[in-house]
Amino acid sequence: MNDLDQLCVNTLRFLSVDAVEQAKSGHPGLPLGAAPIAYVLWDRFLRHNPRDPAWFNRDRFILSAGHGSALLYSLLHVTGYDLPLQQLQRFRQWGSMTPGHPEHGDTPGVEATTGPLGQGFGMGVGMAMAERFLADYFNMSPERAGQRAGFDLVDHYTYAIVSDGDLMEGVASEAASLAGRLGLGKLIYLYDDNDISIEGHTDLTFTEDVGRRFEAYGWQVSSVEDGNDLAAIEKAIRAAQGETESPSLIIVRTHIGYGSPKQDMAEAHGEPLGPEAAQETKKKLGWPLEPAFHIPDEALAHLREAVQRGAQLEAGWQERLDAYRQHYPDRAAEFDQVVRGELPEHWDADVPAFAPDDGPMATREASGKVMNGLARRLPTFIGGSADLAPSTKTLLEDYDEFISGGSAGRNIRFGVREHAMGAIVNGMALHGGVIPYGATFLIFSDYMRPSLRLASMMRAHSIFVYTHDSIGLGEDGPTHQPVEHLMSLRAIPGLTLLRPADANETAAAWRVAIEHDGPVALALTRQKLPVLDSARHGIAEGLTKGAYVLADAEAGAPDVILIATGSEVHLVLAAREELAARGVPARVVSMPSWELFDEQPANYREHVLPPAIPKLAVEAGVPRGWHDYVGDKGDVIGLQRFGASAPGDVVMEQLGFSVDHVVERALALRRR
Repeated sequence: MNDLDQLCVNTLRFLSVDAVEQAKSGHPGLPLGAAPIAYVLWDRFLRHNPRDPAWFNRDRFILSAGHGSALLYSLLHVTGYDLPLQQLQRFRQWGSMTPGHPEHGDTPGVEATTGPLGQGFGMGVGMAMAERFLADYFNMSPERAGQRAGFDLVDHYTYAIVSDGDLMEGVASEAASLAGRLGLGKLIYLYDDNDISIEGHTDLTFTEDVGRRFEAYGWQVSSVEDGNDLAAIEKAIRAAQGETESPSLIIVRTHIGYGSPKQDMAEAHGEPLGPEAAQETKKKLGWPLEPAFHIPDEALAHLREAVQRGAQLEAGWQERLDAYRQHYPDRAAEFDQVVRGELPEHWDADVPAFAPDDGPMATREASGKVMNGLARRLPTFIGGSADLAPSTKTLLEDYDEFISGGSAGRNIRFGVREHAMGAIVNGMALHGGVIPYGATFLIFSDYMRPSLRLASMMRAHSIFVYTHDSIGLGEDGPTHQPVEHLMSLRAIPGLTLLRPADANETAAAWRVAIEHDGPVALALTRQKLPVLDSARHGIAEGLTKGAYVLADAEAGAPDVILIATGSEVHLVLAAREELAARGVPARVVSMPSWELFDEQPANYREHVLPPAIPKLAVEAGVPRGWHDYVGDKGDVIGLQRFGASAPGDVVMEQLGFSVDHVVERALALRRR
């Protein structure tokens, strides 16, 4: 390591240490140990433009070990991103651009929110998949199938620094297995192998041969024995770039808390060094004790070369794009559109409309028809299911599969890997240029909880398709019948849940999902349902508002309002007819989305749900939360237990979802 390299590495180390010390909170161990890895990658390989963090063809870098965020912030500052030194001095403070773990959207240059370990690993796989798909689509000639266009518009690597903890988490194992199967040769991960976790040495719990595990997954694996050997790190990254058929894992042996009294100790992981230990570390590594946040001019000048280098890289790419426009103007216009996240004109023209005679039809089946209509107009609509395509109806017909060594098609076979699927969909959404979806049964959304939460934090345009959405799925029994899941998804801030009542509401729900700014989850039925007449009901407009009057009292004001979602809408429609026969006028409100309804003006919400009229909500799930809409004097028919194994209609009847029971509860509510 020459003197300038050493100076730059130590600049990164001690900016991070000082940030943690100032905050009296944080993780100094990773920056001290992994700064050489980050320096080599950012100084000699990473193609990025600090003055244009959103440049589309930049390399993506993820700090999956997000607890080491001070290192990332130090890198961003010294390489010229719009992250002033004052923000490093406000590390982990209210309103700063330097939160405790990297948060996408808070800090220029942060590609993904990485807190829960393993999620960044999975999102990186998604970014690499998006890169390969878009390269396959835009870098190939639109005139001659199978031939390159000659202008590589999409051509970048995805890098990450991952930790012992990342590799312990199951989501990383799932994502690694799929990445190897797909041969993602432009995915390169650097493993900060320091053998320390919070509780102590990793030998307590983690003794497997990581290299052999990843070789079994189909990765190229190499090792660097000394984490301070910059030449060896550089050589390993170049070798990884040379492997085009497999993702690469570079195992770099490092020392957590390098140079400090806490080196190779668990205490270096999750607490500041402390003033005395910080000073001792600076002395040992030859760093000035004062001032804090010292950046040598020579180091800053070298690291800021990233600004000019990045501008040149983007300018060269822009020249290629301009030439591409000359040769392929239509495809170039399409490229510009997807990069901006815009939808083409008439993008929903092939979305089918359904007539009552088309039913009965499960909403999962209607969803499949809608998705295939969307695919014809949205060429970057891409996704798949967790080994459940025949059940979730999410296969895009007439399109290729995303496979190793062949076409990067639009149908992804995720396998039984819900954890990884959620993270990968998020990574694809963050990459941009694609509209990604992932599908499984609603019950298995439990496996995707961290991904759903992070999608919501990041406002990622991730679409999650969940079928078999209630006890109505039947014989598989309570292990597969979601009860608490609708409410648990509604509890995630920023996630929009749509539970359509029929095929036409499903079509409207997909339009919302495609246009929505943020993540969307669709809950769809296994069982067949009647198709509502869109000519009689304002279904499309009503769904965009979250709730609407589907059927009103024949004359005058209703005596009771019946609110339902999904399959239960048809139940309350039938109950309304029975109530009318008994002289009780009732209104039926379909409420596919609480979140969209809550966004409506107060006068609209009061029009749909007038405060003075008694309300009964009916949903085959836990009732918690419904009293926000029915009021303290309203009533809810829901489930306070798990389901049962029997035909779906029998389970629904036995657990209280019958016309007679709805009528009984509505009459009792009216008499209060």
